[in-house]
Amino acid sequence: MSKARILIADDDPDIRDSLGVVLESSGYDVVLAADRDEAMAKIRSERPDLIVLDVMMSTWQDGFEMSRELKQDPEFKDMPILMLTGVRDKTGIDFKGSAGDPTWCPVDGFLDKPVMPETLLGEIERLLGGK
Repeated sequence: MSKARILIADDDPDIRDSLGVVLESSGYDVVLAADRDEAMAKIRSERPDLIVLDVMMSTWQDGFEMSRELKQDPEFKDMPILMLTGVRDKTGIDFKGSAGDPTWCPVDGFLDKPVMPETLLGEIERLLGGK
């Protein structure tokens, strides 16, 4: 049985690469994207089972806008989104309490950067339901 395909959308190449190594070493198929446009194209072409999404990429709200767009699209509305961000460090705002709000932050999970590999993998397993 093959593991799930996970898309990592983050503008920081070090974050993309380090998360990719963690996930690949755990048997996941990893797809990388550096910005919203690349991520949306890869979602359509690669059909990931889960998205690890940064909040701030090209703009400070890319992740929020992308999560709303995906959750409003019948084709992608059930695709789990794990928001992984350091936005609290930059803004002082804790968006974790808004995670799951269908209007503001329709994501299925939310973790702050930096994240320990065990925490990331545990949350991915939870969201995938053992897939």
